[in-house]
Amino acid sequence: MWTIMEARGAAPAVLSTNVICNQQVCAFPDPESAKAADNRGCVMVDYDLLHELKDAGSSSFPPLWPILLPYVIWALYIDKAPEHGGRLSPWFRSIRFWKYFAEYYPASFKKECDLPADRPYVFGYHPHGIIGMGAMATFATEATGFSRAFPGIKPHLLTLSSNFNMPLYREILLLLGVRSVSKQSCSNILKGGSGQAITIVVGGAAESLSARPGTADLTLRKRLGFIKVAIQHGADLVPVFSFGENDIYQQMPNEKGTTVYKLQKRFQNMFGFTLPLFHGRGMLNYNLGLMPYRRRIVSVIGRPVHVTKCDKPTLEQITAVQEAYIEELMRIWHTYKDEFARTRQRELSIID
Repeated sequence: MWTIMEARGAAPAVLSTNVICNQQVCAFPDPESAKAADNRGCVMVDYDLLHELKDAGSSSFPPLWPILLPYVIWALYIDKAPEHGGRLSPWFRSIRFWKYFAEYYPASFKKECDLPADRPYVFGYHPHGIIGMGAMATFATEATGFSRAFPGIKPHLLTLSSNFNMPLYREILLLLGVRSVSKQSCSNILKGGSGQAITIVVGGAAESLSARPGTADLTLRKRLGFIKVAIQHGADLVPVFSFGENDIYQQMPNEKGTTVYKLQKRFQNMFGFTLPLFHGRGMLNYNLGLMPYRRRIVSVIGRPVHVTKCDKPTLEQITAVQEAYIEELMRIWHTYKDEFARTRQRELSIID
């Protein structure tokens, strides 16, 4: 059945099977009859086609709900894997895809000394960069050979709890051994004893706003929580500086005091993370896109800072360990900057 509706100068009507508001509806036995009326400014509608499209659309989604709804409820309200144990899969961490991922930049690490597996460890990763691709390659996969270099050490890269609210993506993180960065999660992992290790990207969202090629501006002075956790569990602190992490993306200007910076900080205060305005390269061009630039990332894993276990460390104890940690981090920078940061625009700086 073909029908036409004659416009009356009103707003577009909402079509239904029975009523067309503020329109005159006429029925014609065939398209030829309707075509003559079409010359008067009428709109021709094929209702049979509309019904077919409606039926096709309404039958696309409901069959998935019996699967999706229970999964979402389980993932968000029942499953506690991000903070209690998790589902690390050595096989998944070792699949060839992650090798290709690391070779893209390429990403690698440099080991300065052995780490005995008779104690837990807290790795502090610097800088955050825009996303932290070097941390992902080294501590969340076997693409760079972490387990071969440090036998007996079981690494867990930590991330925001909100990342585990995304269905399916959370399952990938859990299989890689990634866990929540909450205090409870850190404690649960380190209580596992010898060989357990967590990797914290210390600068977090605040540091990502300073990530630009050729720079190393760190947010570290006020970050005492990870040091306190290490002392409470008797875990040695291992500084890691990732040369090239800030070079794989360009960030739009957002100096302190600008409107963009204020909006980003407000967003961070509201949601716990921020949104750097960045760009990389495209699939077929090198100037604009969301893919990271192919620039080498080398994560230097430094010498451990030994700590003495204390359930309730004082501020003086925490700051003393922090000074030793910063000293080791600066040593890494000065030792390798001429090898891995030849195009740097300025020296490493702790800005906050």
